[in-house]
Amino acid sequence: QVQLVESGGGLVQAGGSLRLSCAASGRTFSSSRMGWMGWFRQAPGKEREFVAAIRWSNSRLYYADSVKGRFTISRDNAKNTMYLQMNTLKPEDTAVYYCAATQYSGQYYALLTMYDYWGQGTQVTVSS
Repeated sequence: QVQLVESGGGLVQAGGSLRLSCAASGRTFSSSRMGWMGWFRQAPGKEREFVAAIRWSNSRLYYADSVKGRFTISRDNAKNTMYLQMNTLKPEDTAVYYCAATQYSGQYYALLTMYDYWGQGTQVTVSS
C-alpha cells in the first residue's frame, strides 16, 4: 500500500501564496516504480479537476491552463515528497486539494481514473 499525506493548506488573501506538500510512504512505495504524481482539486458543487502532474522518473511537468504561470509542481526524491507552490492565488482557486499517485506513466496524466492512490485532501481558501 501507498499512503499520501497532504499538508500546507489554509486561508490566504487573493494575491498571496501557499505551498502544499504531499509525503508518500508505505511498504509498497518505491520511487523507482512510480509513474505520475499529481495534484487535483475539488471546489464545492464541482467535479474534481486536474491541476498539475509530474512524472517521477524524468520530472516532466504538465499544468492545467487555469494555473499555468502561477503554480509550480516539484518533487524531492530523497524525501519522497511532492510540492505545489501556488502564487498569485485567486478566489476561484478555493478548493480541497488532493495529491494522487500512480505507477502509470503514459499520456493520460490528467485523468482521475489513472491514479491509484489518493491523499485525504487539504483545504485552500482564498479570500477576496
